[in-house]
Amino acid sequence: MLIQVKGKNLEVTDALKNYVDKKLRKLEKYFHDIKEATVTMSVSRGMHVVEVQLEGDGILLRGEERRGTDMYGSIDQVVEKLEIRVKKFKGKLYGKTTEEGPKEKEAIKEQAMAEAFGPETPAAEAEAEFGEMPTIVRTKRFAMKPMAPEEAAQQMELLHHSFFVFRNSQSEDVNVVYKREDGNYGLIEPA
Repeated sequence: MLIQVKGKNLEVTDALKNYVDKKLRKLEKYFHDIKEATVTMSVSRGMHVVEVQLEGDGILLRGEERRGTDMYGSIDQVVEKLEIRVKKFKGKLYGKTTEEGPKEKEAIKEQAMAEAFGPETPAAEAEAEFGEMPTIVRTKRFAMKPMAPEEAAQQMELLHHSFFVFRNSQSEDVNVVYKREDGNYGLIEPA
């Protein structure tokens, strides 16, 4: 497993790197192959923040922990959260072949804007109608592998997000699965 440890406003010592390595190795028993893990540590407003993104067996797993006490405690907590999340979906994940499992997500920002304001509505008219518009401050791009809606819902839960954009393996259309207020899932398909 390739583990990248980065620090923001913090010098990452060898002791921290070794501790992260030791803790993340605990997760290997839940995967056949973990390609990469990226760990970002920072200190912000007295809080020790650890973010982990792990890619293994075709799934993405993400977790974050903020603690005021120490960085080691944050590392322990985020790994514990990830382990609980993987255990929750362990049976579902092991029932599928790892080569055909869900891979990654891709958010299509332009399509969302077109759906919200219509393709002919200029941004200036939308701004005048709705007041000052928020700006896009970050763009993420991911390759999308076709998957079933059930797999997309599992991937959404593993990432701990409220929605997930994916390519439907049956229709080849881009779909969105989202978590409803009643705890169930919803599926958005293009007309």
